[in-house]
Amino acid sequence: MPTAISMFAGAGGMDVGVVNAGFTVIAASELDPHASNTYRHNHPDTTLIEGDINDEKNFEKLVAYEDIDLVVGGPPCQGFSVAGKMDKDDPRSQLVFSYCSVVERVKPKAFIMENVKALGSLAKFEDVREEIFKRMNKAGYNVTMNILNAKEFGVPQSRERVFFIGTKIEFPAVEMAAFNKYRADAISLREAIIHLGRAGTTTNPNLTKAKITLAANPILRKSPYAGMLFNGQGRPLNPDAWSSTLPASMGGNRTPIIDEDHLYDGKESWVEEHHHNLIAGNLDPEYKQAPPRLRRLTIDEAAILQTFPENYSFLGPQSKVFSQIGNAVPCKLAEVVARVVLDSIDKCTTANECSKLENLELDLTI
Repeated sequence: MPTAISMFAGAGGMDVGVVNAGFTVIAASELDPHASNTYRHNHPDTTLIEGDINDEKNFEKLVAYEDIDLVVGGPPCQGFSVAGKMDKDDPRSQLVFSYCSVVERVKPKAFIMENVKALGSLAKFEDVREEIFKRMNKAGYNVTMNILNAKEFGVPQSRERVFFIGTKIEFPAVEMAAFNKYRADAISLREAIIHLGRAGTTTNPNLTKAKITLAANPILRKSPYAGMLFNGQGRPLNPDAWSSTLPASMGGNRTPIIDEDHLYDGKESWVEEHHHNLIAGNLDPEYKQAPPRLRRLTIDEAAILQTFPENYSFLGPQSKVFSQIGNAVPCKLAEVVARVVLDSIDKCTTANECSKLENLELDLTI
């Protein structure tokens, strides 16, 4: 079975997908103690290196592994995220190059580096992208950059991320067309979570206690599920569509909002009616508590929307658990990316066979 090393493993969302794709993750690294506890609990057979990867001892432990097929990881994205300061000089932004250093030492057949879409799309980060390509090309890899949306691969969440994917030059490069056979329509939020039941019940026990108050000065958009109808950045979710991107800052007033009566009882959406009345001028906005039928997304629901297995256990206080879930790569999306990479490196069982195949193709074209 092909082997993998995981960097910046977090709670293990990427690794669940990589394992489901057919790899064995033999070692992982993670700095956060709460995420480390969660990872260790769910991946007992993986050696976890806990601490700063730039610490020489931790770095040397990770790069000591030989004959590795894949290195995966999502370096912290706060320096590149539109939700942060978007500062390429943020120390956390330099961790993409720590990732590169591990790949240069381990020399796997392939690597997958995940990050926020902004790193792959904004001009201000062009020099960062160029440095990643330059270093990985020099290390002997074909590198492609692929911006993928999780909802196009069966995940009930709109979540765009960039994946830098490298394969050794003797293997085929991974192009965007390689993902087409794995595309699948996203199920709706209703289909994904309705089986859990109402928040606070035995099957959905983890209530999120942050209050919901109506905004005195709402920001209205065409869709009732956009704009800001409530105080804080937690937006309502449409049960009959996929979820918007789940942030790592969930747990307080940035946690998305569910209309339980709409979801479970088939009643008309309170959010849609309220939005309509505000747009039509039939209602004056005021600061007050929202009706009790509205509540925040729970931990269990958020984990499902990130396609974690339902028996996956998260350790730590609620705020830290929400952070672990929000920071994760959706497991199903990670599985697709890992399968595409495995398809590439499986085309040739050895580097020599790949070279022979390339030479044969060259001869045929002469």
